[in-house]
Amino acid sequence: MTTTDTETGPHTGTEAEGGSTLSSLSYEQARGELVRVVQQLEAGGSTLEESLALWERGEELARICREWLEGARARLDAVLEAEADAGEEPEAADDEAEDED
Repeated sequence: MTTTDTETGPHTGTEAEGGSTLSSLSYEQARGELVRVVQQLEAGGSTLEESLALWERGEELARICREWLEGARARLDAVLEAEADAGEEPEAADDEAEDED
């Protein structure tokens, strides 16, 4: 299952544990899983192969979190831009009216 929301969500087909895809994770789920991965790596005791697999999973989770945050930033920027444009329109009309006088 891949996410199709182009504004806010990640788009990946990477398989996560349990057969689901990482792209189906919400930001909060991906961040929580990333915290667990980091804690596991910091705790040590894993084989080199296990550590590498954890690192790769952590990198993918971090990418997903970054995509969610970039999508959220884009949405906020769009709202702020729309508000700014709405606030500028009457002023632009006033300026044009003053120029005509």
